[in-house]
Formats: sequence, structure tokens, C-alpha cells
Amino acid sequence: MTAPDLSHDAFLGGRLRLYQPRIGYRAGVDAVLLAASVDAHPDQSVLELGCGAGAAILCLGARVPGLQLTGLEVQDRYAALARRNALENDIALNVVTGDLAVMPDQIAQHRFDHVIANPPYFDRNASKAALDPGREAALGEVTPLALWLRVASRRTAPGGYVHMIHRAERLPDLLAHAATHLGSIEVLPLAPRTGRPATLVLICGRKGGRAAFRLHAPWVLHAGDTHDGDRENYTERTAQILRHGAALPLGA
Repeated sequence: MTAPDLSHDAFLGGRLRLYQPRIGYRAGVDAVLLAASVDAHPDQSVLELGCGAGAAILCLGARVPGLQLTGLEVQDRYAALARRNALENDIALNVVTGDLAVMPDQIAQHRFDHVIANPPYFDRNASKAALDPGREAALGEVTPLALWLRVASRRTAPGGYVHMIHRAERLPDLLAHAATHLGSIEVLPLAPRTGRPATLVLICGRKGGRAAFRLHAPWVLHAGDTHDGDRENYTERTAQILRHGAALPLGA
């Protein structure tokens, strides 16, 4: 991609700046929230399945220094952007170009303390495909959700964690597939406003975990009952995550 095709966007209040396509898939708050939910510690290893231009895994790397970060991305141009973004933000990230359905050897030979993913949200049997191929690859489900969870579990070390963000209506599928491979499953609904139904969910499961299932109270993203003008109105807790790199522990 050439410079006119790219934007240079601030994340975490400017602590992280990422090149993204002006037309195509562009990461938003979902990636930041996913990264914030990972309770990682220095020297642990993290794999992101479908890392795109690197928003989620680089947000995590900016918050927790010293992680061993690996990203898998099927689209060459997004993998190249992830490498560029990691270099320009001085965050060590190994980006592998490949398909999770045919896992490259350099990833298949390893297991990770945390595996994270923001799988495509939309079942194209019930929705319309995006015109841009890059955006469609990120949003239209081609690889079944069951495979995302199976591969994530296989790449997770014993006692490690799988973290995903997805649309709330896919929670039954997420739980059904996650329960086959993981234990100690927790779900945090993400609601746009107080009293509104959740539109997204964060889900976390542990490899070999035995704790009871936990459904947390919804996390409210925006303050007030309605949108009151052309300005951001995130709750203070959400703003701390998006602008200052705070963590989003599932038990909060």
C-alpha cells in the first residue's frame, strides 16, 4: 500500500499509532477492548489469530511490556502493515502470514500462554458481503467459528487462556464450541448504554480450567441514556481503557 492509501491513527490516547487502509478493514474499539481483557504478565507468550494490521496485539504489547508476541494473518497486505506498525511503535512482534485452517509450522510447533482473536462477525448466509476484499475477509465468516475455537485451544498451553470478542447474538455458538475445549469460562457482555441490550461479548476460557461458568454484569460503554451530540461520551471507566491503556479485567 502507498501512503495515500493509508491513514495513521492514534490508539490509547496516542501511545500507539497504527497505519491502516483508508478503504478496507479498520480496527476500532473492539480490538482495544479485547487487548484490555487479557491479564498477561511480562515474559508470557501471546498469539493473535487474525491480527490484521496489529491493533489488538500491539495495544496489549503497549500496556504490558516484555511479552513474546506473535500474530497470524492470512492477508499479505495486512500482515505487512502489522510488521510496519510493530517496528514503528518499537514493540517486538513476530507476524506470520498464513491461514489458521492450515497452521504454519512456525506457529504449530509452539503453545502460548494467551491466544486472542476477534473472529469475523457476520454469517454471510444471513448478511451482505462487503465490497472491499480486505474488509470482507475480516468481517465475513468463512472459517467456521468452531474452527477458530478449536485452533485457539490447540495453540494454548495447559493452564493458558483463550480470549475472544464477538457479537452478542453469537454467544450460544461461542459457548457451545468453547465448552468442548476449555473450562473456567467467563463472559462479559458489552452494552452500549445502561438499560440497553449487549451488542458484544468478551469471552475467556482456560485450558484445563475447572471453575464454574461466570456471567458478569454488563460493562457499559457510553454514558447517558442517549447520544447527546457530536462528541464522544464514553463512561469514565471505558475512556480509561481506550485513551489511557487501562486493563479491563472480566471480574470488574
